[in-house]
Amino acid sequence: MRIGIDGRELLQKPTGVGRYLFELCDAWCHSDRARHHEFIFYTPGNKPLSLLGTKLNFTEKKKIRHKSVPGTGGTWWEQTALRAAVIRDNVDVFFAPAYSAPLRLAIPTVVTIHDVSFLAHPEWFNWKEGLRRRWLTDRSINQAEVVISVSKFTRAEILRLYNISPQRVHVVLSGITSLSPILADNDVTPRILFVGSIFNRRHLPVLIRAFAKVRRSFPDAELTIVGDNRTHPKQDLTSAILVEKLETSVSLQSYVSEAQLAQLYQQATVFVFLSEYEGFGLTPFEAMSAGVPVVVADTPVARELYEDAALFVPIANVNATVDAIQTLFTDATVRKRQRHLASTLLKNFSWTRAANKTLQVLELAAARKST
Repeated sequence: MRIGIDGRELLQKPTGVGRYLFELCDAWCHSDRARHHEFIFYTPGNKPLSLLGTKLNFTEKKKIRHKSVPGTGGTWWEQTALRAAVIRDNVDVFFAPAYSAPLRLAIPTVVTIHDVSFLAHPEWFNWKEGLRRRWLTDRSINQAEVVISVSKFTRAEILRLYNISPQRVHVVLSGITSLSPILADNDVTPRILFVGSIFNRRHLPVLIRAFAKVRRSFPDAELTIVGDNRTHPKQDLTSAILVEKLETSVSLQSYVSEAQLAQLYQQATVFVFLSEYEGFGLTPFEAMSAGVPVVVADTPVARELYEDAALFVPIANVNATVDAIQTLFTDATVRKRQRHLASTLLKNFSWTRAANKTLQVLELAAARKST
């Protein structure tokens, strides 16, 4: 079976969706099941693959190929040049790993929906981007032979907001990229870490205000925020930091290398992720794999995925966030318990398993179309 894949995310600095695609592809490079299929990754223009993409084993032996398609990689490229290339290569099934696929394809498509925040909360998006996402995702879901959701919560949201048969929506849990666990408590400088694209729903101003209160009891504490600011309406985090007089104790970075990120996890005492709406939420799992205790907002998807391995706080509640952080700073018993619960939980998430299940879905989609 020949599988076409939209590989645009491999050109970007690795974020959640980019890492999702990379890890699936990397698992397929080492999968016996994948040996029976041919994979073609399409990317726009002659742009080099990102750091993650260059690590992939694109070999003829594995029947995994990378093909550049002229164009810039936007929606027009997706709907014209990519569509033409997929048709020309006579692929049996097309995999869109991030929300949208070329429309009017006679080829069966599988699309992954990571969340539907653009439809559930349109106020978080500017009108142009929100309209584009809603229009393309709606039509891509309607066209798809199978839709992949990354959690039970996201599946329920898709069924609530779209007119689609439940039989067409399959849950495939993402895997977790394991990091070297912390061997001992960091008892020198208490450090709080946030990693992820910065959206309004993730309440970074709340974290900054909570950190200001934490500093009253822990004056040496530090906060590191890593992520590109994609908020709408725009949130000025630098100003929020200055208002709280935290400019010497907060580090705000839009991007760090993989090696730098691993070091930040190693140095962190607590990881805080206050998002009120997610489809999955990858970075808290990465923190857990590094042995870092996690504080998250109390939401249905967080309860589904993190179970008892995280401390939960009410959405946008500064004082509860302060209490949870300080508990993890001061109580070694709680830290040890959370690490143990996390190590047990992480066994449920495997990229090898996710890649095999995704491949099964692709095979199913191709088989359904042929019958």
